[in-house]
Amino acid sequence: MFKQALAENGLIAILRGLHPSEAQAIGRVLYDAGFRVIEVPLNSPQPYESIRILRDSLPADCLIGAGTVLSPQQVEAVKAAGGQVIVMPHSDPAVLRAAKAAGLYLAPGVATPTEAFAALAEGADVLKLFPAEQMVPVLVKAWLAVLPAGTVLLPVGGISPTNMQAFIEAGVKGFGLGSGLYKPGMSVAEVGRNADAYVSAWRTLS
Repeated sequence: MFKQALAENGLIAILRGLHPSEAQAIGRVLYDAGFRVIEVPLNSPQPYESIRILRDSLPADCLIGAGTVLSPQQVEAVKAAGGQVIVMPHSDPAVLRAAKAAGLYLAPGVATPTEAFAALAEGADVLKLFPAEQMVPVLVKAWLAVLPAGTVLLPVGGISPTNMQAFIEAGVKGFGLGSGLYKPGMSVAEVGRNADAYVSAWRTLS
């Protein structure tokens, strides 16, 4: 279901700093724009409550996940809140194994081919290229030449509607979008406008 959601729209919304009080409205405007994967980083205020609200208020075809997951204990808390996707800035095998044992989708962060192969060996569903600012498209293309066929790479960090094209041409199948899409203090309308701009660029380029 994770790869199916990304095939429909390869953009993952990263809502760092989201408050539970705004979760339902922000989640709805993102869903209406076309997002089908929404992530709440665990260093946000009351992240498990926001995850629960998003899961309860959005249709089943929208996957809800947690980002900045750093321990097996957090994996269990995410699952208890209704989360379905574990996103990590790193590739700690203990966290990867806990996520797979819990039956959750897994997107660990990698910055080298060695980390990429190790994460895939632990059952990663997709690979988060983090930080994307250091992953120039020519490097991404070189990775894809040696990684198993069908590997999904998702650059995260500094992605804008104007710099997506080079990565897509290199072979990436999606992106994680942070402060260019949402940051604390933005209105629902502003997030909606940002979401529409990203989705429009994605649909034009992909």
